[in-house]
Amino acid sequence: LPSQDLDIGKFSVASEEAQNNSNSTLFKVGVVLDLDSLVGRIGMTSLSLALSDYYSVDRNHTAKIVLHVRDSNGQVINAADSALSLLKDEEVDAIIGPQKSAQSTFMIGLGDRANVPIISFSATSPSLHPHTPYFVQATIIDSAQVGAIVDIVKYFHWSQVVIINEESDYGNGINPYLSNALHDANARVSHRTVIPPTATDDFMLQELYKMKTMQTRVFVVHISSSLASKFFPKVKEAGMMSKGYVWIVTSGLMDLLYSLDSDVVESMEGVIGVKPLIPRSKRLGSTAKRWKKKFIHDNPNFLQAEFGLYGIWAYDALWALALAAERVQFMEQISSLQNTSFLNSTNRFTTNISKKGPKLQEAILDVSFQGLGGNFHLVNGQLESSSLQILNVVGNGEREVGIWTRSERILSEKKVHNTSFSSIELKSIMFPGDTTVVPKGWEVPVSGKKLKVGVPIAAGFTEFVRVEKDPQTNVSKVSGCYIDMFDAVMAELPYAVPYEYIPFGTLDDSSSVSYDELCYQVFLKKYDAAVGDFTITSKRSNFVDFTLPFVAGGITMTLPDETDKSDPWFFLKLFRRDLWFTTMALFIFIGLVVWILEHRFNNAYRGPRAQHTGMIFYFPFMSLVFAQRERIVSNLARFVVVVWMFVVLVLNSTYTAYLSARLTVENLKPDVAYPKKGHNVGCRKGSFISNFLQEELGYDKSRIMTYNSARDIDEALGKGSISALFSVKPYTDLFISKYPNKYNVAGPTYPTEGFAYVFEKGSPLVADVSRAVIKLTDNGRLFEIKEQWIKEVNNEQKNKDSFELAASLEDFKALYGISGGVAATCLLVFIATYLYKNRDFVQRISSSSTTFWSKARAIGKHFDQRDPKTFYSNKYREDGVNVSTSINENTRSSTVVRISTMDFNEANSEHTAAPNVQTRSTDHIEIVVEA
Repeated sequence: LPSQDLDIGKFSVASEEAQNNSNSTLFKVGVVLDLDSLVGRIGMTSLSLALSDYYSVDRNHTAKIVLHVRDSNGQVINAADSALSLLKDEEVDAIIGPQKSAQSTFMIGLGDRANVPIISFSATSPSLHPHTPYFVQATIIDSAQVGAIVDIVKYFHWSQVVIINEESDYGNGINPYLSNALHDANARVSHRTVIPPTATDDFMLQELYKMKTMQTRVFVVHISSSLASKFFPKVKEAGMMSKGYVWIVTSGLMDLLYSLDSDVVESMEGVIGVKPLIPRSKRLGSTAKRWKKKFIHDNPNFLQAEFGLYGIWAYDALWALALAAERVQFMEQISSLQNTSFLNSTNRFTTNISKKGPKLQEAILDVSFQGLGGNFHLVNGQLESSSLQILNVVGNGEREVGIWTRSERILSEKKVHNTSFSSIELKSIMFPGDTTVVPKGWEVPVSGKKLKVGVPIAAGFTEFVRVEKDPQTNVSKVSGCYIDMFDAVMAELPYAVPYEYIPFGTLDDSSSVSYDELCYQVFLKKYDAAVGDFTITSKRSNFVDFTLPFVAGGITMTLPDETDKSDPWFFLKLFRRDLWFTTMALFIFIGLVVWILEHRFNNAYRGPRAQHTGMIFYFPFMSLVFAQRERIVSNLARFVVVVWMFVVLVLNSTYTAYLSARLTVENLKPDVAYPKKGHNVGCRKGSFISNFLQEELGYDKSRIMTYNSARDIDEALGKGSISALFSVKPYTDLFISKYPNKYNVAGPTYPTEGFAYVFEKGSPLVADVSRAVIKLTDNGRLFEIKEQWIKEVNNEQKNKDSFELAASLEDFKALYGISGGVAATCLLVFIATYLYKNRDFVQRISSSSTTFWSKARAIGKHFDQRDPKTFYSNKYREDGVNVSTSINENTRSSTVVRISTMDFNEANSEHTAAPNVQTRSTDHIEIVVEA
């Protein structure tokens, strides 16, 4: 290719100041671009404008840049040949280019060999990360967009992504960065599609229809604008630019969106895009106007062009190169050091070694200035990026909906600063299908089939999962506790998911289902999910994904309920707690009633206060062994005691019967703690517990018996066919609820994961279903569903139980009611009689002006006195002696009885014969009974 220096026809880049300054050091700069492409023409216009602007600003320059332009014609080999020509023929000190990433590899090697900087403003592939200091990417590389794309996925809680890229160095370069970033964000790349630049329409439609049958609806597209002009019309034709789909494109396409035909842009309606943010400034505005004018002048046939990213980066790249050239100072005339081998060598790829190149490269890496694209600063030979625009394709253009900042990794609206990612909201986005409703990111495949949910046909414990077949319609009906839980979880999802239950296995009580086999069928995509009592195990997790557990796990050992004779408190367990407490309360009540009824008439119920309290507790408790000696003189008290004695008789007989039964029950407790003993143990058919017993506890396979139903297990335990049952905790609870008085849980609980729902690997439903499980667990809905099923079993079984190991209050409710009622009635009759007989005293006290407590104390003191009419005679009758007889009886000794005057007068009025009396005082008299 001929050299095109300074005045090259339509690409005129001459600078009079640079030519006329004879003291300037000459720097030859090669340019390798595809001059027939839009990006190449934009870049060439920007380079010439930047060169002119720089020397118009810096008139005292000491370095002069001369551009030598070569056309690569869009071919890799032409780009390499152009670079080699510039290095050998023109002996350039730097090369600006190439335009495409695919053209860079060979040119980088040439520049490194000749010590000549290779500066690209449009090769954005991160795979070109320099292994040599002589390659400079004066552009923001594609991997800088990865953070923004991933944050968009996280912002809308999309869990799966399909990556579509062009089959080129440009398209492939972003893949490892994007895949790793999505993985770190817990977003799975479910599929990757590679489209060649020369792909036909049929090929693209075939790939699109294939992706349409998948669940994922979020697509990240990294292709060139030329390929996009063919691809997106086919996307719309395939019906994939409709409601529910999400399309995210990268900056290479978004920057050239204006260059696409209107029908292509229309087919991209609702697409989300990212591209580097260019800060607005007056300088940028004025430069853009001059650039537009110059571009139209240089390219009259290209009327549709904008001063976009590539134009700005090209402008800043040449400006940086000019600044670097100015910084290079030479103490003597420096020229290229000729390679003598190069002069005589027949090797085409042998070039001279530049002496200016290393110093120029060092100066370029050290340049920092405020360019049109913002702060121009190179880090590891790459332009440092900061913020990215989040754009939405609406109509025939784009609309900014947010800004992503690398330093804080946030999305924010304009004029919102220092805002965390989680607390902000993007502007409203128009998604495909002309809707602002955020797609959930996945759909049931367009085949129209419902989600196929496999349900194991497990015999025996049908409370959890029950499969029945209608004999008339021959349609299987699925129900049970875990089915209701799954229905509630699916109803809690923020979107509707159609599904149907498909039984797995046969409706035969003697058959068993392998849960591992059903999980493997989900892996083979014969089922989309599986619902039932699936325990999370490492083996199963290799084939399927589990949600969070909806029921806690753990393996327990169930043994026959055997009484522990060594328990020193077993005698208290013969009565239930409610019966003990009620009996104690009734004991105290009866003692209190008897004391009240006897206190005014019976000397045994009088005395100090401590004696009163002792008598209240003493009498009812001594009645248990019928050892009370105190006589009862009140008829009301006698009635209460008669009924109470009958209660005590029944209570004693019941306790004796339960104690006898408890002490005579066989207590043969098997020793199953050590597998070497050779005992048989049981578990459910099809359960993973069989492997657990062999691998973890060391049981021989021949010693492990499997059963389908709770009835079979109960029979085996009752006959001694097995010593213990090993089962997961939910089944243990259900089994014991069926037989509450026959079995107990013993030994440690071996930790395992709980029951969870099964989905195929990578299913987007896993995360949402897990969130629904957490929500329903927190609000108690899952517990309510469990109680509805398990409680029914308990209530039905409770009516069938004919033998209880401990007496309850229900057994004595009627008897205790009668005894308490009789005692309360007699107490009320006594109180009424007392108030009536002493109505004058009570009326006098109640009409007094004293306080309530004073009145109560007065009545209490009155009640505490002996009954004046009955106490004297009762006292002597209690001793078995008649008063008149004792007075007239001849004895050898005399007895002096000290009584009050009141008692004596009342007693004297009842007896005609009076003994000899000697008066000792005015308050008391002494009765002297003489021999």
